[in-house]
Amino acid sequence: MSKNDQAYRATTMGPNGMITTPHYLASQAGMNVLQNGGNAIEAAIAAASTISIVYPHMNSIGGDNFWLIYNAKTNKVKALNSSGRSGENASISFYKEKGYNKIPSRGYLSANTVPGAVAGWGEAYRYAKDHLSCTYSWKELLRAAISYAKNGFAVTHSQEHWTKVNINEEDSEFRYLHRFDEFKKTFLKPDGSLYKKGEVLKQPDLANTLELIASEGSKAFYEGEIARKIVDDLQANGGLLTLNDFKKHRSNWVDPISVAYKGYTAYNLPPNTQGMASLSILNILNNFDFSTIEEGSKEYYHLLIEATKLAFKDRDQWLTDPDFVDIPLDDLLSKSHGMELAHQINSNFSKEMEKKLDPKGDTVWFGVVDKEGNAVSFIQSIYHDFGSGIIPKQTGILLQNRGSFFSLDENNVNSLEPNKRTFHTLNPAMLLKENAPYLVYGTMGGEGQPQTQAALVTRILDYRFDVQAAIEAPRWLYGRTWGASSNNLKIESRVPSEVIQALESLGHDIEVVEEFTDVMGHAGAILIDEHNVKRGGADPRGDGLALGY
Repeated sequence: MSKNDQAYRATTMGPNGMITTPHYLASQAGMNVLQNGGNAIEAAIAAASTISIVYPHMNSIGGDNFWLIYNAKTNKVKALNSSGRSGENASISFYKEKGYNKIPSRGYLSANTVPGAVAGWGEAYRYAKDHLSCTYSWKELLRAAISYAKNGFAVTHSQEHWTKVNINEEDSEFRYLHRFDEFKKTFLKPDGSLYKKGEVLKQPDLANTLELIASEGSKAFYEGEIARKIVDDLQANGGLLTLNDFKKHRSNWVDPISVAYKGYTAYNLPPNTQGMASLSILNILNNFDFSTIEEGSKEYYHLLIEATKLAFKDRDQWLTDPDFVDIPLDDLLSKSHGMELAHQINSNFSKEMEKKLDPKGDTVWFGVVDKEGNAVSFIQSIYHDFGSGIIPKQTGILLQNRGSFFSLDENNVNSLEPNKRTFHTLNPAMLLKENAPYLVYGTMGGEGQPQTQAALVTRILDYRFDVQAAIEAPRWLYGRTWGASSNNLKIESRVPSEVIQALESLGHDIEVVEEFTDVMGHAGAILIDEHNVKRGGADPRGDGLALGY
């Protein structure tokens, strides 16, 4: 068996439809829709709502999502930004007057942006009804999620681990989430102990909330009883969001961005996502001949890491809400700029970069392709594990803390202002060949997302790895991760020691981490081959499953 097809799991293959998600129950919910005539968007909504329940440490209906949708009837890629904006009362002065130099990462003051996730489901469903053949009612698509919230689901090892991490009293600024009563009530047993792997967790308040959304549509979240309960609880505890903030929320269809990559076209979301960084890396790599570079060698890792640094430098200078800053995307993603950055890479040493951002990403990515060829690349997040830690009373909704990434420096490109979208790490990806989807791919993992996307693309396209083998291959993560004091390069221990030593000799500050660590994120991919067979893979670093039929 060659390295190109060496994997612990088999690639899942299906001639009709395929879904891969980081939780098996979400994959099952989506596959049930596909097998019973539903389209890719309908399957995505079923999976997205389900994973909001069964993977609560990574995402929630109180978070944001982004969509790339390929319409097989029009052969066009659509992009939907369903991230929330800061509240109308959110300002730098509000925090400074309370003595803060940084927005708190947890608690009521960290939940300062409107959750966009439910609006994203609703907007995508309206698009499906208008432009595709729909089989399912809105209410039917939420059925699985409601059932798991009401009747319970088995807690995974991942959830047990991250719950344990987040009740660590030694790190009370970021953790110790059971200081919040509703968090404790929802995610711990009545005696305050952890739910262990395999034990059943029920969320009755969240089931009631979902039933209301199922009956009244996504609008119920933003203009009805749900919004009132959220706002009442936030404001009673010094929070910022208002009923008007919720009522004004809109998800936006935006023009996707793209770059050419070796005969293919790579698509992603424009700012406020870091899709520009994911595409910039590929734009730089266009200038290198991978036939002369061995996969897994010192040269391979060094090249991709250095390309990442250069793409991140542009990202950190420009990325924010484009309604507030004119971002020169055409220039940043031009062939000439990619070539210019490529010329800055030195094969003999690692380039030092000043990098102060500390983005984290506890997130879920998944992909869906249906029988008609429609495709969805989807990502949903609450930012840190368990987000803000805040669950407004009687809602069961875990609110994100994405807005804590705003800067309180008014000269920072991502400075906090009212009604503004913050820098978002989320970016779902899709690669087209001759105007049809070839690879639907993505990952969770904050700063790791552009890096892992580049790993998947190069390993699958340039080195002809099997999909599952590309996902399982050793990964790396450059940058500051949450709570780290400095930038370094984390590399899984399966990378040969001689390669690690060679990278260190180039100046890389390396930390060797355990094999298959979820620090590297949970990646997934679906490839549509020349026989129209869908080949799906799921990451063994997570709890996911690729299903086809």
